[in-house]
Amino acid sequence: MLKEFFKRLLQGRECKESKDRNMEKFLVVGLGNIGPEYEGTRHNIGFMTTQAFAEAQGVAWEDRRYGFVARTSVRGRQVILLRPSTYINLSGNAVRYWMQQEKIALDHLLVIVDDLALPFGTLRLKPSGSDAGHNGLKHIAQTLGTQDYNRLRIGIGNDFSRGGQIDFVLGKIPPEEAALLPERFGVVAEIIKSFVLQGMQRTMNAYNGAKGQKG
Repeated sequence: MLKEFFKRLLQGRECKESKDRNMEKFLVVGLGNIGPEYEGTRHNIGFMTTQAFAEAQGVAWEDRRYGFVARTSVRGRQVILLRPSTYINLSGNAVRYWMQQEKIALDHLLVIVDDLALPFGTLRLKPSGSDAGHNGLKHIAQTLGTQDYNRLRIGIGNDFSRGGQIDFVLGKIPPEEAALLPERFGVVAEIIKSFVLQGMQRTMNAYNGAKGQKG
């Protein structure tokens, strides 16, 4: 009798823990600028990545406060995709609002951003760090009050002359590089799923090496 009682108690705890895991929420934010003039630009690779993931998951975007939102799930865990409509320099407003709105824990936030310091297509995960001169990351850190949030950096290269950085990041991705993006977006989809299911540390271990390099 007592043995049966403890068996039911254990099963109840396991059921609750499983339910709690399944109810976990994650916020994946792709940074970029709104407007047709920015479509296909290097600075919008965060937008492009989240759009590709939403398409692969078969979910649609909704025009909501501070951004476009799509909802999906990975093995029962809720994933909210966000493309801020605040322009990159004010991205923190959208991130903070949706974290509060959906009660997202800080370690369940992943920001996807372009990175000049990495060769085109290279993927690099970091759990914290400086903004490296990226105004979107800078505003997110200011708004959240910390630099300790997860980010996935996607390399866009730095093939520009002195003083040409702005024109470079706001320039269109050339066809020869754009042709590489579907494969990169596929790897990013794997990264997002791994982040949701296994956490940041294991995902970094798996993808910050050869898997994160341009194919």
